[in-house]
Amino acid sequence: MAGNRILYGIGAALTALTLSVSPLVAQSLPGEGKTVRMGQPTWDTEWFQAQVYKKAMEALGYTVAGPTALDNPPFYQALSQGDMDFWASGWFPLHNTYLEEIKGKASTVGYVAKGGALQGYLIDKKTADEHNIRTVDDFRKPEVAKLFDDNGDGKADLVACPPGWGCELTITHQMEAYELGDTVEPIKAAYSASMADAISRYEQGKPIFFYTWTPNWTVGMLKPDEDVVWLEVSKPSLPEDQKEMESQTSIPDVKGCASNPCQMGWPANDIQVVANNEFLESNPAAKKLFEEMSIPLEDIFAQNAQMYQGADKPADLERQADEWIKANQQTFDGWIEAAKAAAQ
Repeated sequence: MAGNRILYGIGAALTALTLSVSPLVAQSLPGEGKTVRMGQPTWDTEWFQAQVYKKAMEALGYTVAGPTALDNPPFYQALSQGDMDFWASGWFPLHNTYLEEIKGKASTVGYVAKGGALQGYLIDKKTADEHNIRTVDDFRKPEVAKLFDDNGDGKADLVACPPGWGCELTITHQMEAYELGDTVEPIKAAYSASMADAISRYEQGKPIFFYTWTPNWTVGMLKPDEDVVWLEVSKPSLPEDQKEMESQTSIPDVKGCASNPCQMGWPANDIQVVANNEFLESNPAAKKLFEEMSIPLEDIFAQNAQMYQGADKPADLERQADEWIKANQQTFDGWIEAAKAAAQ
């Protein structure tokens, strides 16, 4: 009987230990029981990256609300007010104009892509070669502008950026700086629709003039040095909040540019996570994840091409993110383990 009592006592102790450990096991992931509010831009070339970051947060146990699509001003305002926690689409220095608004309230963390995000103006190579057009300044000539006039108003039609985008502010500044107000008309409609129209005109053999950035599906569809060329500027001119970057607008080894380095007029951008400071302080695992993660530009190009070809539904984006994670499983798992360790 004594032996039975001992065995019973041991069994009861083990049961109690198991019950006491179970809640710890259930809470083993640092994001367990927490909801994070995630944003993404209204431009779709960032949505794939957002899905990868969302899945990484979910792998840490977080419930992700969103990502919610917002233009730059409302996102940065919501971030500074604590109504959003993060997005993986901060473009710097392009988004420098928002730094004052988030000062002391939010921070940039890590690099989705460092120094590889190019921006600038392009035209079709055929027209560039036939008329020796090499710089944006050439568009001050009425005869050049007329080549790109699709609506008959005498001005070149430039596919630009919708209001509220960081690039819209820079383009507006440069149109004045390069004295193009009388000869160039920026199109500020939805970018994807405007670019689809430009590609249609290109396929009809018509000249096209557009702004773009990389990574973007545009340079997958219209290949620099084959279909299009980058235009240079006579001298850099950037808005006041980017003035210190003017010395960094000369970019080496740009395919499709007449000169090397190419005087693009825009600095190469870093794409970074921007997150609310209180969220970062309360979530060291998330902060470490953001510091560790990055996505190669070539992979973003490849996904953007799929999206342009019609694989752009939410289910497509989720599948593409899953496929990318599977193809990079060891790297992805390393991010998750580093983030979990930071929470201990």
